[in-house]
Amino acid sequence: MFRKNAGDVLMELLIDWNIDHIYGMPGDSINSIIESLRKVEDKIKFIQIRHEENGALAASSYAKLTGKIGVCTAIAGPGAIHLLNGLYDAKLDGAPLLAICGQVESDLMGIDYFQEVNLSRLFDDVAVYNQRITSAEQLPGVINQAIRTAYAKSGVAVITISDDVQKAEVEKGARFTSPVVIKPKFFPHQQDLIKAEALLRQSKKAVILAGKGARKASAELVEFAERMACPIVLSLPGKGVIPDKHPYCLGGLGLIGTKPAYEAMKEADTLILIGTSFPFTGFLPEKARTLQIDTNPVQIGKRYPIDVGLVGEAKETLKELLNVLQVKEDQTFLESCQGRMADWWGKMEKEEEVESVPIKPQSVVKALQDVTSSDAIISCDVGNVTVWMARHFRMTNQKFVISSWLATLGCGLPGAIAGKIAYPSRQVVAVCGDGGFTMTMNDFVTAVKYDLPMMVIILNNHKIAMIKFEQEVMGNAEFGTNLHNPNFAKYAESCGGVGIRVEKPEDLMPALKKAALQSKPCIVDVVVDANEAPLPSNLTFSQAKGYAQHMIKELFSEGKLDLPPL
Repeated sequence: MFRKNAGDVLMELLIDWNIDHIYGMPGDSINSIIESLRKVEDKIKFIQIRHEENGALAASSYAKLTGKIGVCTAIAGPGAIHLLNGLYDAKLDGAPLLAICGQVESDLMGIDYFQEVNLSRLFDDVAVYNQRITSAEQLPGVINQAIRTAYAKSGVAVITISDDVQKAEVEKGARFTSPVVIKPKFFPHQQDLIKAEALLRQSKKAVILAGKGARKASAELVEFAERMACPIVLSLPGKGVIPDKHPYCLGGLGLIGTKPAYEAMKEADTLILIGTSFPFTGFLPEKARTLQIDTNPVQIGKRYPIDVGLVGEAKETLKELLNVLQVKEDQTFLESCQGRMADWWGKMEKEEEVESVPIKPQSVVKALQDVTSSDAIISCDVGNVTVWMARHFRMTNQKFVISSWLATLGCGLPGAIAGKIAYPSRQVVAVCGDGGFTMTMNDFVTAVKYDLPMMVIILNNHKIAMIKFEQEVMGNAEFGTNLHNPNFAKYAESCGGVGIRVEKPEDLMPALKKAALQSKPCIVDVVVDANEAPLPSNLTFSQAKGYAQHMIKELFSEGKLDLPPL
C-alpha cells in the first residue's frame, strides 16, 4: 500500500469500508481524486450528478434506505457550498454520510485565492466530524475516523483535501488504522423497566406513537399493542413500520395525519413513545402518563414531559416488557379507535373515487397504489404531495424515504436515484409536486444516463399549493405561488426517458400501468386540481376564521372532510 498517492489510498480505504459508489461532479480541485476513482471504477461506481445538492440528497437517501454510509464529493468553493442542503438533510434525519471536498492548493490558502472558501468554518455546524487533511500521511487515519464517527453518531463527516495533498505520495510512516466501527447495544436499567411496567399496568386508554426507531421491531410492536389493547400512531418517518391498513394502525399525526389519530391522542391517559422525537407536541395529549423508549438518552424527555424513560433498542426493550405485561381484557378504547379508523378509510375512499377535471390528487395516489409492488422503494417529495401520500397511500412492505426534519423541496428525484442504486431489482417510484420536481429536475438525465428505470409521478397543479393554503388560512391573499411549468412528459422524452401526460381521469390508470412496465426512467405528468386544499385532520377555529369565506362554506358542506369539533 505504501508509496501510493493519497487519492489511491483514499479509494482503497473506501473499498475496505464496503463503499461501492460516490455521487459527484469532476472539477479542478478534485481532479486527482477523480483519477484515483477512475482506476477502481470496477469496484466504486462514480455517479456523475448535474448538481452537487442532488448528489448530497441522494447520498443522504441512500443512507436512510440502507443504513450504509452515503458518499458524495465536490470541488472547493461553489461545489462544496452546493452540498450543504443535502448534508443538513442527513444531519437532521440522523443518516451517516461522508462528504469529500477539494480545496485550493496548500500554499495558496489564506490569500483569497480563486474559489477559496473557509470550508472548515462552512461545515462546522452540519458535521459531527470535520477535518482538513494537510498531509498524505494524515489521510488514512483521518478517513477511518471520519467514517467511524459518521456511523457512530449517525451524522455527517466532512473531509477537505487540498489538490496538492491528493497527489502526494503516502510515506511509510502513515498512520493506518482499522476500518471498523462497533455499534453499542443499549438496554434499559432494570429499575426503569419495573417503573415502566407499573405505569403501563395503570393505563386504561394507552396510545403508541412509533417512529423510524421502531422499524426493526414491527413484530414486537404489534404484539405489544395487542397485549396493551391500544392503537398505534405513526410519525411520518415511521410510515411503513406497520402496514397502514393494519387493524391497530391509526395512521399519522399532525397536520398531515388522520382524524382518528388526533382524537385518540386527545382521549389518551397513557402515551408510549417508541423510537420517535415527534416535534409537534400540540398534537400530543394535554395530560397523560408517558413512557418513552429511545436509544439516545438525549431524546428522552426532550420535547414532551415523561414519567419513565427507557434507553434501549425498541426490539429488545419491547421483548423485555412483553415478558411482564398482562393482557388487557378491556378492549373498549381500542375498538372505539378502530371504528373511527374504519369510518376514516371510508371517507378517504370516497375522496379517491371522485372523477373530475382537473384530476383530484387523492385519485392519483389511489391509482398509484394499484400499480406499486409490495416491496417498492417510494421516494416522496415535500409539499402537498406529502399530505396526499401520508393519508392515502396504504403502505404494506414498501420502503418509504423523505426529507422529514429538514423537509426540503426537491428530495423526491434524488431519493429515487439512490433507491434504484441501492435496490436495482426493485420497483422505484418518486412522487413529486411540480414545485419540488423543478428544483432538482436536471438530474432526471442522470437516471437516464445510468439506466435507472423508475416512475416519477408529478402532481402538476402549476402552484406552490401548500403555501397557497397557508396564506389563505392566515387570512392573507394568495401571492407568489403560481408556477410556469414545462410539459414534463416532453421534458422526459428530450432527456431520453419516457414521458406520459395525463389530463383526464380515464387516462390515469392506463398511463400508470404503462409507466410501470417501462425499462427506462419515466415521468407521468398528471394535471391535478390546484384548489384541492390539504386540509388538516383537526382544523382549528383560527384556521377556519382566516380562511376565505367561500372555502369555509365548502369545508362544512356535505361530502367534505369530516372535521373534529372546533
